[in-house]
Amino acid sequence: MSTFMSWFGARRDPKQSARDAIVGLRQQLQMIEKKEEYLQKKIDEELRKAKANAVTNKAVATAALKRKKASEAELDRLAGTRLQLEMQVNTLESANLNAETMAAMKKAADALKVIHGNMTVDQVDATMNEVTQQREVAQEIADIISNPTPMADLDEDELLQELNDLEQEQLDERLQGAEHVPLHQPQIVKEPEPEAVDEEEELRQLRASMAM
Repeated sequence: MSTFMSWFGARRDPKQSARDAIVGLRQQLQMIEKKEEYLQKKIDEELRKAKANAVTNKAVATAALKRKKASEAELDRLAGTRLQLEMQVNTLESANLNAETMAAMKKAADALKVIHGNMTVDQVDATMNEVTQQREVAQEIADIISNPTPMADLDEDELLQELNDLEQEQLDERLQGAEHVPLHQPQIVKEPEPEAVDEEEELRQLRASMAM
């Protein structure tokens, strides 16, 4: 009764059902592979018997060939069954992978909904506009702070007149200083000239010293 309810009454987990089906198919494939190995050995054995009795005992050889043909037919049938089971396994695995992928994507979508909350495109657009405006205000403030305050317009003629006055003042000071320069010239002291040396006297003294 519990088995009947598990199949028709209670709702089963799709993932678990897919896993159970894949496991069952793989077990069946293992059984078929073992059966194929047995049949291949039997075919080889019957072929060996047929060759051994082909000349001496044709009846035994013929019976061996018949059993070989029957085993080969069974082997071909099992090969077709194995191919169908392998295709079902691949289909189930692909379907299970697709289901798990969709479940993961659904969770991601739900998480995005929670993250976004009541956020709308219009709200994001308005917020970005406010951010842009505040950046522009900050840039204007920075420009004002970094640039010095411009000086008032100056009168070029007034500056030129002030420069001329300064030049005239410097010339007047130089002229006043020239009027106080003393008129007398300082006396120049002449150094005494060296006395002339009498060359004849020096020659005479040199000869006298050599004679001694």
